[in-house]
Amino acid sequence: MSSIRTTTLWKTRQVLLSSRPLSWINTAYPFAAAYIVTTGRVDALLVVGTLFFLIPYNLLMYGINDVFDYESDLRNPRKGGVEGAMLDPALHRTVLLSGIVTAVPVLGAMLVLAGTGHPLSWLVLAVSLFAVAAYSVPALRFKERPVVDSVTSSTHFVSPAVYGLVVAGAVWTPGLVAVLAAFFLWGMASHAFGAVQDVVPDREGGISSIATALGAARTVRLAIGCWAAAGLLMLATGWPGLLGAVLAVPYVAAAWPFRSVSDARAETANAGWKRFLWLNFFSGFCVTMLLIAWVLL
Repeated sequence: MSSIRTTTLWKTRQVLLSSRPLSWINTAYPFAAAYIVTTGRVDALLVVGTLFFLIPYNLLMYGINDVFDYESDLRNPRKGGVEGAMLDPALHRTVLLSGIVTAVPVLGAMLVLAGTGHPLSWLVLAVSLFAVAAYSVPALRFKERPVVDSVTSSTHFVSPAVYGLVVAGAVWTPGLVAVLAAFFLWGMASHAFGAVQDVVPDREGGISSIATALGAARTVRLAIGCWAAAGLLMLATGWPGLLGAVLAVPYVAAAWPFRSVSDARAETANAGWKRFLWLNFFSGFCVTMLLIAWVLL
């Protein structure tokens, strides 16, 4: 009995680890913030939608990725912790089934609560889930299409916000479009910079990416440019949103030391990536303060 319990706990831990708990907030928060700022209320759809984008969505996205990236992950020293599980092949089926089993009922409840009043939200959600699968599944493997990989990854994080806005009946203003465009560039920059540290294991595993195609240094510079452009876009959002432009600075600072990193030493960019992970929490706090200020004003 003790061995069964131990095995079950180990499997549960591996499944949860594959969903990147440290990054759950990165998809749940955009939906929740977009919805609650637009509607001004806390209701069942907010709770269920936040739950969906918090755990099942990430278990699907990262679980699929870990299963189909197993060969390259074997060569990647940063796998096996908060930055990604090193899944035993015996767990691959379990992880995929766990993603589906947890997602379907929550997704169904979210669709029922959303109702039929916003048909565009169905398209947004379909695009979001397609991007989750298309990034990693063998038939599509968008993650191996340079630049498309960064666009798809950014879609993973921006689409929950777009869904929240659409299902909440948001009014689309130039300032709102500028915010989403800035967020999208932030997502592209984040993916590109994250890919730099994996140049060597990806090449050894025969995996293409924006970083293997452009090279480590050029990819870092592209990421810096996207973050800077995102900051400039925030200047077009009006007061107090334009204060968000400052949030691009720490990201640029985190990547700047690696702007000339060689492909052979690309793994050293992991130090900047770890700072990036913690910067997200700081930025989330600042964005929350800006949203509160916007609502009050």
